[in-house]
Amino acid sequence: MKVVLDRINDDYLFEAKGPNNALVLIDSKTNEEVHGASPMELLLMAVGGCNAIDIVSILKKQRQTINSYRIEVEGVRKEVKQAKPFESIHVRVILEGTIAEEKARRAASLSFEKYCSVSITLEGSVDITCDVIVNGKQL
Repeated sequence: MKVVLDRINDDYLFEAKGPNNALVLIDSKTNEEVHGASPMELLLMAVGGCNAIDIVSILKKQRQTINSYRIEVEGVRKEVKQAKPFESIHVRVILEGTIAEEKARRAASLSFEKYCSVSITLEGSVDITCDVIVNGKQL
């Protein structure tokens, strides 16, 4: 897989494209006017997106009806030299619909432990935890 970033202003704004040519704007929060997501925001979005796709796929195969899906991803950072990597990431999966609680719980576990390449890439360096909420009930 290959991605390409092209600088599009005199500061820190980049236009990124991957193999499918989807456009993503990447920017730094050092300017007053930000036009894209920061790299660290994109990392959290990647964790959430990867898990969301896995969980929806698993639940669809199990004929569960998802009326609403929301995923919230929050990272806690630490200082290491001049960098501020994530030390932990917490994911909250919020589902509404006709969904068996055990199937939702299992789908999330499978995603984090077996299928999500992003989460698995971060394994060992970032502590990733997950909550699943189905129809307002935390599992």
